[in-house]
Amino acid sequence: MIPWLGAEPGFPPDERALHEPNGLLAAGGDLSPAWLLAAYRRGIFPWFSEGEPILWWTPDPRLVLVPDELHVSHSLRKTLRRRRFEVKADTAFADVLLACAAPRAGGPGTWITPGMRAAYLRMHELGWAHSVECWGDGRLVGGLYGMAIGRVFFGESMFARETDASKVALAHLARLLAERGYGMIDCQMTTAHLLSLGAREVPRARFTAALRQWAHDGPPPQRWAEDAMRAFDWH
Repeated sequence: MIPWLGAEPGFPPDERALHEPNGLLAAGGDLSPAWLLAAYRRGIFPWFSEGEPILWWTPDPRLVLVPDELHVSHSLRKTLRRRRFEVKADTAFADVLLACAAPRAGGPGTWITPGMRAAYLRMHELGWAHSVECWGDGRLVGGLYGMAIGRVFFGESMFARETDASKVALAHLARLLAERGYGMIDCQMTTAHLLSLGAREVPRARFTAALRQWAHDGPPPQRWAEDAMRAFDWH
């Protein structure tokens, strides 16, 4: 059994999370900024389907990517050098959110429910949530979004309508975060795709210890400048 949370933001110890399903910690609460900030600073995130109560997770192990350890393949580097896409930040957060929420071919229904979209839009308005967008011929063709708290970026989702568009967004994000002294990108759940890009699994205890260092020390929440993803040198 998992506990039902009360009216005020607060979570049980990580050790109470279930092993199966991996990391399920608690249910209830809400998606207000106070709850989300309390959760992310503890390494806890919401993930649930439409019609379910809010479920909170803290899996073990945790997948993380150190910004300057992103693996840029030869083919991706060629795409970056050609500047095939125009990359911007925080200019189309709502559109990125909707694109990430769209059903994937052969995949399950979206977990980015209307309530989740409203919650992250509010976090974007407050300067905590950010998007990186790839544009081609004036069209949004790929991107990602997540939360920047302290010097940790908590990645939420990405999408691509053209080949390599989401990878280009991630490469620019990683370069920006490395320049700004961020300690890590939280990738939440392990996938073969993220492992191929340089992410690695770490024990949950090590991850949460890093959060105590990185998630409470950083710039105040603010919108990123449109040109934050300036023309990096990819040679």
